[in-house]
Amino acid sequence: MRIYIIGNDGITLCHEAPATVNEGEIAVASNEELHAAALSGKRLLALWNALPAVERRRRVGDRAALIDQLWSAIEALPDPEPQSDAKRPSKQDAVIAMLRRPEGATVDEVVRATGWQRHTVRGIFSGTLKKKLGLSLASVKEERGRVYRIAAPASA
Repeated sequence: MRIYIIGNDGITLCHEAPATVNEGEIAVASNEELHAAALSGKRLLALWNALPAVERRRRVGDRAALIDQLWSAIEALPDPEPQSDAKRPSKQDAVIAMLRRPEGATVDEVVRATGWQRHTVRGIFSGTLKKKLGLSLASVKEERGRVYRIAAPASA
C-alpha cells in the first residue's frame, strides 16, 4: 500500500501508515482522501508545480480536476531508491576531493558542484579547510581563473 505524507517540503511516499504525522502534514492513501484533505488552493498549486515534468499552473481552475490530476501524477511517481546504510559523502568531503585532484578547482567549479554561493566557498577555504582542518591551500592563476589545490605538506 502506498501512503503519501503531504508536508511543507513536498510529498513523501510511505509503504505503511505512520503512527503519527507532524503538525501541518496530511497522510493520504487514496484520491478520495486527497479530495477530503484540507488543502488550500495555494498549497495544491505548490504541490502540482513541485512535481517533475508537469506543465506549471498559475491558477487552480477546477479544484476537483486539479486534485484528480495531482493524484494521477503522484501515483505515477517511481518508488524512491531504498536508503543505503552507507553514509553519503558530505559536500565538504566533495570539495576536499576536488581540491586534491591534480587539476585542482576554481571557486566557480566548487559553486557548481555544491550549490553554495561564492562567498561560502571562500569561507570554507579559509575557515574550515585552513583553520579547522589545518590543510594548506595553494592557489595559482591559470587560464580558467584562480585554481586552488591542497598543497602537499612540506617535508622537513
